[in-house]
Amino acid sequence: MEKNNEPSKQTKDKWHKDPSNWIWGVFYFNKEDQRLFPPKRIKELGWTINFANPNAIFIVLILIAIALVLKKYI
Repeated sequence: MEKNNEPSKQTKDKWHKDPSNWIWGVFYFNKEDQRLFPPKRIKELGWTINFANPNAIFIVLILIAIALVLKKYI
């Protein structure tokens, strides 16, 4: 049987509320949190990228590429 490595809701809330996990209050950076898309600081506003996740750089590059392609054709 596989062990569940998912952090508890309390741990996620603690990470989310910790100001040291937010660069300039906007960018989420937490090496302990393996989620790629955690909620924004104001959860009702959606999701953000965890810039400590190694896959975040690829997501940002893809989003920039999509924006450039759309700009060219719109």
